[in-house]
Amino acid sequence: MSTVKSAFTLTGIGLHSGNTTTVKVCPAPAGKGRYFVRVDLPDAPIIPAGVDSVAKTTLSTELVKGFAKVGTVEHLLASLTGWGITDARLEIDGSEVPLLDGSAHVWSQSIEAVGVTLSIPENTALISQPIWIYEGDTFVAALPSPETRFSYGIDFPYEPIGNQWYSWCPGVESFSTAIAPARTFGLADQIEGLQKAGLIKGGSLENALVCDRSRWLNPPLRFENEPVRHKILDLLGDLSLLGNIPRGHYLAYKASHKLHVELARAIQNSCPA
Repeated sequence: MSTVKSAFTLTGIGLHSGNTTTVKVCPAPAGKGRYFVRVDLPDAPIIPAGVDSVAKTTLSTELVKGFAKVGTVEHLLASLTGWGITDARLEIDGSEVPLLDGSAHVWSQSIEAVGVTLSIPENTALISQPIWIYEGDTFVAALPSPETRFSYGIDFPYEPIGNQWYSWCPGVESFSTAIAPARTFGLADQIEGLQKAGLIKGGSLENALVCDRSRWLNPPLRFENEPVRHKILDLLGDLSLLGNIPRGHYLAYKASHKLHVELARAIQNSCPA
């Protein structure tokens, strides 16, 4: 179990709402888990960062408890998980976690700056039987493995992205250098439709990579395969809703937050962490 050594605060614009919110990441007692607190609402309701709290998974993951909600939680939760933080109080004054630069880099840097307190490791859960979830030609899976690994594949009919695969092993490459800097990405010809649907109101070339059919509109990329690394970031954030991610090999192809969460639910039902 571990938590941050001291609190830190970050402010920014939400991807979908376009509203500015502030998050204060605070230490929490061992065993409390990761949870959000809506400090702007009466009685400051608590929203556990757990699978059972998931309400929506359209282009981000939203958690709900009663009348309180908080959206786009995946980058912050991935950062906490990437640093091994099992317990954290996440105070927020609005309904969406700020996107910042579109990656987990700023969250990760802030955690590194304040430091992490460590105690006895408790995660002994493991994936003992393969779990597969399919939807058309997309899938997610959790496979038995002697080490934890995340492998992802994407395939887009856009020349700048194309087909990409990447496999990340936390025991070999650090989260802060291999995954955290990878930014979210978007397709220029879909932006207008998404905005008309009430989404990505806060998206811009400052907080997302955007490409058309032939080129990136805001290079340079931080990695040659930055898009697929970002998908691993999203997967890690969504699987973090398990509390402790069991040891195993997590595999995804052309997946989504919806499938990530369905995998987390299946793991929770078959192999509680």
